[in-house]
Amino acid sequence: MITLKATAIAHPIQGLIKYHGLRIPKQRIPYHDSISVCIKALKTTTTVEASNELEQNEMMINGKEPNETDRQRIEIVLNELKRTAKLHGRFKIMSENNLKTGKGLGFSASGFAALGLAACKALDLKIDMNRLSEIVRLGAGSATRSLAGKFAIWYAGKEGRSYAEQLKTPIDTDFSMIIVPIQSNVKTDEAHAEVLSSPLFKARLKSIDLLLEKMKTAVRRGDTATIGRLAEEDTLSLHAITMTGKSHMILWEPDTVRIVKEVIRMREEGVSAWYSMDTGPSVFVNTYKKDSDIVAQRLREIGFKNEIVSGVGEQATATTHHLF
Repeated sequence: MITLKATAIAHPIQGLIKYHGLRIPKQRIPYHDSISVCIKALKTTTTVEASNELEQNEMMINGKEPNETDRQRIEIVLNELKRTAKLHGRFKIMSENNLKTGKGLGFSASGFAALGLAACKALDLKIDMNRLSEIVRLGAGSATRSLAGKFAIWYAGKEGRSYAEQLKTPIDTDFSMIIVPIQSNVKTDEAHAEVLSSPLFKARLKSIDLLLEKMKTAVRRGDTATIGRLAEEDTLSLHAITMTGKSHMILWEPDTVRIVKEVIRMREEGVSAWYSMDTGPSVFVNTYKKDSDIVAQRLREIGFKNEIVSGVGEQATATTHHLF
């Protein structure tokens, strides 16, 4: 019997310049590059045991067996790692998010990043991070940036490859996020699948390269105000496309709008704060560290008691603290 066990921790991401739609869905290759930041306060921990004695893969995610769609996505990643390692056998997997509520918080990214790194370690597979990035992408595109950590860019195509890497930032970058989880039953893949049906998507593709260059410059300079402003602009662009696609998907909930309006009021009063939403209703408020307590207090005053204050999370890492 051969049994190897490994555990990894990864942080979910906030999309700053978000990806929307997949040019090659099966390989999860997007139409354009995207930039994100990892959320230090949130994490996924995943333990993977590789064994030649198991009859089938055993999986538990947040205490439940995954549905068939999620199981297939997981097995695509596992099978690619096994093929690369030239090994057979099955896996026992247990994965836990430290937050179980809220939609649009990037946990699919951290889930597949942690899965890929833990499985790679359990197989004792020696591959570079760019190759692992390409493999975890097959489960969730944003997992590439969760694997890379901090501020990261995911290349839609760079010398024929699609992977993510960290962007250089000043050590003293003053950046904080306040996250408000909001629940929803929306399926992210549905929003990505119909981008071409929006009349606004072609305009996004024409303008996205300039927006990406501006965001890269802001990240490299540690320019929090510009990062926040550009992420807010990109949020409106992304949601305008989902709203004008064939299904007219409105991903925001009433609480989303309440927070957006409060952020605008704060800014009018001189508080440095900018809202951002990924493909879901949960809200990120980007600000300076010194203003994070003020922002959190204002959100509590309008009825939100579940806010999370976070700094920037690191790249996915291995740990010896196993879940089983």
